[in-house]
Amino acid sequence: MITILRTIAEVRAWRDSLPSTEKLGFVPTMGALHAGHISLMELARRHADRTIASIFVNPLQFGPNEDLSKYPRPIEQDLALLEAAGVDAVFLPPVHELYPPDASTFVTEDSVSSHLCGAVRPGHFRGVTTVVLKLFNIVMPDLAVFGQKDAQQCVVIERMVRDLNLRVQILRGPIVREADGLALSSRNIYLEPADRQAAPAIFRSLEAARKAFEGGERDAAALAAIGRASLAGEPRISPQYWEVRHPQSLEPIATIGAEGALLAVAAHLGNTRLIDNLLLG
Repeated sequence: MITILRTIAEVRAWRDSLPSTEKLGFVPTMGALHAGHISLMELARRHADRTIASIFVNPLQFGPNEDLSKYPRPIEQDLALLEAAGVDAVFLPPVHELYPPDASTFVTEDSVSSHLCGAVRPGHFRGVTTVVLKLFNIVMPDLAVFGQKDAQQCVVIERMVRDLNLRVQILRGPIVREADGLALSSRNIYLEPADRQAAPAIFRSLEAARKAFEGGERDAAALAAIGRASLAGEPRISPQYWEVRHPQSLEPIATIGAEGALLAVAAHLGNTRLIDNLLLG
């Protein structure tokens, strides 16, 4: 039976009850779980003796015109999925438990968070780093697992862990996709049927650039042009960005070298914003 913890005090008491020889794995989520999340739980279980997840729709990482109020919250379904996945405990805090009304301390990463989604969603990654550091301090995990689908989030968290000397190992779980290539996302449920049919064009555009890379193309601008041209073939999709970036710094690059590259795309289908990426090299 999964243990449900709703307060910081309950989490700390549960954590303190674990044998000191056991390694604790942690998977923070915003709920609305799908097979991609479950793959992260499975990765945590493979590398740890005990696992804990959190479900918290973090208001700090939503902009004023984003979907906080309608973000899906199927909590009973989520708990059943976590129990079936063998997760030992779940932290379900109310907002006031993590953010007192007069909270005035935030965590800001000033480099890798300024690119890609950070450039078009001001304040988003400040919300991410703040809540993740708080959760790390509450749960005190030995390792934490994040999904590669949000590649920039992975880079930002890794940078925060390095810069603030946190004693937690970060693992990345690979992207899980539908049979037609669409990356699993809690926001996919928002897609209208015609938009859902069009959505795999995002992954096809990444694959087109990857095929060119595998064929010997190393010019970043050329690869981006191939990806953008492929995506332009689907009129229902409005690209926000389609970029070739350094995989660690997220800076623009001219030529892909030994360190490889991150292909990153964000696009709107109707009112739904989707992201996807591929690592080259």
